[in-house]
Parts: sequence; structure tokens; C-alpha cells
Amino acid sequence: MSKLKLGTIEDDKPVKLTIELPAAVHRNLIAYAEAIGRESGQVAPDPAKIIAPMIERFMVTDRAFARARKSKATS
Repeated sequence: MSKLKLGTIEDDKPVKLTIELPAAVHRNLIAYAEAIGRESGQVAPDPAKIIAPMIERFMVTDRAFARARKSKATS
């Protein structure tokens, strides 16, 4: 398997959000959590625990978002 974009999931003080996901997205979250578990040799994390790192990774790698934040900070 190729290297996953997410690594180990850090335990941090969370902010609680309630969201609705399409069933297909939830199934993919479960599969992704299982892949993380296999790759790390540990128990698969709770699928809810991988949502925040996924969103964070997405935002970090979104160049347009980085430009917009930089532009806003200099304004």
C-alpha cells in the first residue's frame, strides 16, 4: 500500500461538532481508519478521530487557501 496522507492521530482537546455525512463518506472513513491501523500496526482509530486531521491536511495543502489567509493577514 502507498503511504497514506495521514499518520498517527494525535490526542488533543477537541471542539465538539455535529455533522451529517453521506453513508458512502462514512464507509470510506471506516476503511481509511482501518488502513491507518494496518499501516501503523496498531488498532484502527475511531473514524471520527480522523476527520479533523483530514480537514487539517486538506487546508495545509490548499494553496489558494494559504494565499487567501496570507492576503487577509496583510490587509
